[in-house]
Amino acid sequence: MARVSTYLNFVGKTEEAFLFYRDVFQTEFLETMGVAIMKIKDAPADPNMPPMSEADLNCVMHVELPITAGHVLMGTDFLESMGQMRSLGNNVSINLEPDTREETARLFDLLSVDGSEVMPLEDMFWGALFGTCVDRFGTRWMFNGPAA
Repeated sequence: MARVSTYLNFVGKTEEAFLFYRDVFQTEFLETMGVAIMKIKDAPADPNMPPMSEADLNCVMHVELPITAGHVLMGTDFLESMGQMRSLGNNVSINLEPDTREETARLFDLLSVDGSEVMPLEDMFWGALFGTCVDRFGTRWMFNGPAA
């Protein structure tokens, strides 16, 4: 089933923020790959990535929390050691999860027109066709379409 959520980016504060949001909304985290708060160290190792510090490995890779009316907040920590800098404009994304790969590609292609492509669509280890772009109005979009 298609879904839309809000994705929040922090620098080392994602877990703290989401524990706060959990208390505020009185809900529980949705599990991702068997864990409530997925840390970077929980992801499969990538031989093309440089070694990471223990602090970076303990940062949040992904977390999901239902809030109200079926809406889900998601979040991650940016890694400044990898050149990821949080600023107004990249701190929030609208996450789209279309029902088909075709709809994912169609939306990505149209929202990318006259915008800036941040990451092209590609199949990812968590089982999604993933990509990001910033549209011509400066809105940041994430796509998590069905796996191949």
